[in-house]
Amino acid sequence: MKKLFITSIALLIATAAMTQDTNGFASRQMQAYPKSRLLDIYKSCFQDYMGAEHLVSDRQRVKAYLDRELNETALDDLMPWYYEPCGTDSSYYRVSLRTVREGIVTENVLLDAFVRSANSEKRPTVDSWKDRWREIVGTIDQMQLGLPRYQQDKAFIDSVLSVDKYAISHSPEYREAYRPHYRIVSRRIFEREILPLIESHAKSNSGALRQSR
Repeated sequence: MKKLFITSIALLIATAAMTQDTNGFASRQMQAYPKSRLLDIYKSCFQDYMGAEHLVSDRQRVKAYLDRELNETALDDLMPWYYEPCGTDSSYYRVSLRTVREGIVTENVLLDAFVRSANSEKRPTVDSWKDRWREIVGTIDQMQLGLPRYQQDKAFIDSVLSVDKYAISHSPEYREAYRPHYRIVSRRIFEREILPLIESHAKSNSGALRQSR
C-alpha cells in the first residue's frame, strides 16, 4: 500500500512537471511566433522527441538540397536568430542557415552535424510519441490559446498518427510569416560543436548569441 502511494505521488509530480514544461513551451512559441497554428507547435514537439524526420542514407542528396536552399534564400529572408531549442525538453536544436550565410558555421560542419544527428540517435517508437503527444495536446487544450483551425489541425494530426506516421510540415501561415530555414541537430552535438562557434563569433563581434526564445 505504501509503495503504491509513493508511486502515485511520483506520477503526480511527473505529470505536473510535464504540464509546466508544455505550458512554458507553448507560451514561448506563441510569443515568438504569434502566427503559429497547432501544426507548428506539434512540429517543434515531434522534432524534439523524434529528431530529424528521416534517416539520412544519401549524404550527397542532402547536401544538394542544402546547397539549393542556401542559394535560393536571401539573408534578409532568414529569421534573426542563430538557433532555438525544440519542444518541451530541448533534446534537439534548430540551427538557422543564417549561421552558414554569415560565415559562423561552414556548410560542411552543419551538414555533418545534421547527418550524424539523424543517423546516430536511437529513434523512439511512434507509439511512445503518440502517448507523449496526447499529454502535450491535453495541456494545450486546457490553455485555450485561441489557435486558428485548432480542431481541424487536431484531427489532421490524429489522422497522421493513426497510420503510424508522425512528420508534418509547418503551416502555410507560419511559412509565410517566418520563412523557416534551419537544420535539426541533437543537443549533444549542438552544444559540443556548433554552440562554441556561435559563442566565439559573438565574443569577437561583441554581440549576442541570438537565440530564439
